[in-house]
Amino acid sequence: MKIRFLCMVAAVALLGACSSDDTANQGGAATATPAPAAAPAKPGVVPGSQADFVANVGDRVFFGFDKYSLAPEAKDQLGKWVAFLKKYPSDQLVVEGHADERGTREYNLALGERRANSIKDFLVSQGVQASRLKVISYGKERPAVLGSNETAWAQNRRGVGVIQ
Repeated sequence: MKIRFLCMVAAVALLGACSSDDTANQGGAATATPAPAAAPAKPGVVPGSQADFVANVGDRVFFGFDKYSLAPEAKDQLGKWVAFLKKYPSDQLVVEGHADERGTREYNLALGERRANSIKDFLVSQGVQASRLKVISYGKERPAVLGSNETAWAQNRRGVGVIQ
């Protein structure tokens, strides 16, 4: 009986020690430091990295059904890619072209390549060196969203930038 009671007390003590109270005693004194108004970057994100690109710029643009021309929204997003690539001139970018599940494998590989090339051509027209860009098509082989409906298809008709 005493052992069960001692085990319960020990368990409660352990649970209490595991709490994540921000006002916990740190180094002998409780500190209430206000958080900075705006953090410059997400913790652990290396400037110029893929994580920086995704978090602060956005790594994808979307296309219409059976289209590879860039919509105005896509051009706006690619303008941010251009600024990022100019800020980090040693970065290389792989431009991936993707398609939704409709159509044959061969057709979607070709469509993905046309989408990736339209992105590359836009970036080059804005001053990014072509030697920093590589194009690859995945067609319908790597869907971002699973499903056979317009919502899923719209998310899968995309171009994705990957920093190298």
